[in-house]
Amino acid sequence: MNKEGILSRLREENVEKLETLWREADNVRAAHVGDAVHLRGLIEISNVCNRRCAYCGLRADNRSIGRYRMTTEEIMLCVHDAVDYGYGTVVLQSGEDEGITGSWMSELIRRIKAETGLAVTLSLGERAGEELLAWRKAGADRYLIRFETSNRKLYELIHHRKGARPSDRLAILENLRTMGYETGSGVMIGIPGQTYEDLARDIILFRELDLDMIGVGPYLPHPETPLGKNDGDFPAAGVEQVPNTELMTYKVIALSRLACPEANIPSTTALATVNRQEGRELGLQRGANVVMPNLTPPEYRVLYEIYPGKACIHETAGACASCLNMRIISINRRTGTGPGGRRKRALTHMGQNLNVNERG
Repeated sequence: MNKEGILSRLREENVEKLETLWREADNVRAAHVGDAVHLRGLIEISNVCNRRCAYCGLRADNRSIGRYRMTTEEIMLCVHDAVDYGYGTVVLQSGEDEGITGSWMSELIRRIKAETGLAVTLSLGERAGEELLAWRKAGADRYLIRFETSNRKLYELIHHRKGARPSDRLAILENLRTMGYETGSGVMIGIPGQTYEDLARDIILFRELDLDMIGVGPYLPHPETPLGKNDGDFPAAGVEQVPNTELMTYKVIALSRLACPEANIPSTTALATVNRQEGRELGLQRGANVVMPNLTPPEYRVLYEIYPGKACIHETAGACASCLNMRIISINRRTGTGPGGRRKRALTHMGQNLNVNERG
């Protein structure tokens, strides 16, 4: 799993050699995180965003979508649905919405913890350090923030700055870890200008960051964005351009599993979008061990349009839960129970004893 080995497998097209990669990733998944598929109930609490990222449909300049912000009571109804469906975690996700105040979120987290035994994962973008710490103290267990690409120039080209200083998501991830969060990050695959070297460095960085969760998916621009309209000074695709394909996504999932055996890795909605028949299942059979059923009420779900044509936007939460359980059974896996935090195995140098403890 050095850079040369990763590059070789990212470029691999031979079907038999790819089947070997899938088997290796699935074997490592089975050995380190088991056969359970953990369900994280996703609640998209707001599509308001103050950023102007060049690919995302939630960008502040997109006037074609209606904006919403769920109330505490609406969110809590979804939280209790998660309990009823047997999920162990809720994921509260939004755009970078300044209307979600630190104190309001702290109170919501405390209420979820008081009324349920669920783990709470937050995915709210770049927030002030004091807010992140307050949310951790209120009971939040995990925080997800993708660094999207390790190529700094490419990152700054497609991401709108927040204030005068450029964002530093790697520093945010380190800060989150010191606060006691489980940390999750990931990348988009196939960003215009992204090379195989970039993607190999991304996978190596997953390992260096010792991520608890890794989320990867194909680059899918919204048509009402500069990248979707090809309106801007963005890199032209070269010979080393990474394709934003389903196959490349499976390669990155598999290589991420080999690089980070203990991490929780989802088979994402984006995969289900590019392959509605079996995208999630193939992701689970090539290294992933998590799926994120959507609990957002359908009237809001259709407005959370990061990219167009998302899978399952019209399904009820109950239908989604039933469908995913059947899909998991169909590949001879089982639904996980409890919070499903990362199980970290550390071999001590003194006694060479295997210590197993669950984080988060």
